[in-house]
Amino acid sequence: MANALYDKGRQKFLEGDIDWLNDDIKCCLLKIGTGAGEYDVDLANHEFLDDLDGIEETSANFDGKTSTAGVADANDVTFTSATGDECGAVVIYKDTGTAGTSPLIAYIDDATGLPVTPTGADVTIEWDDGANKIFKL
Repeated sequence: MANALYDKGRQKFLEGDIDWLNDDIKCCLLKIGTGAGEYDVDLANHEFLDDLDGIEETSANFDGKTSTAGVADANDVTFTSATGDECGAVVIYKDTGTAGTSPLIAYIDDATGLPVTPTGADVTIEWDDGANKIFKL
């Protein structure tokens, strides 16, 4: 799977339900696959954080967020003292404080630092420095 935006996340941007610059935005490290406890991405139907299986770690709120010409960017993310099984993707979401209302934004499996097996050390995910940065609407 290539990096992509969730359909319902794009809709929430268009309807004003996600504000990249002002909302609490986080990401989580995921075990990916089709087995028990793994995440099998579904961009069309998954909407909220509680749709995800395989979450190993969750980041702090993004900092350094910018939005220019429809391109979202932020500082790279570090998961401090991360532990768990091999993770092959991160999912970016708006954190409302409740998994059932925290909308999914983007699925990323192509970033510097992925895949990774958290061993208790810090894990840093480096966002793309190209024209589309983290993602482009």
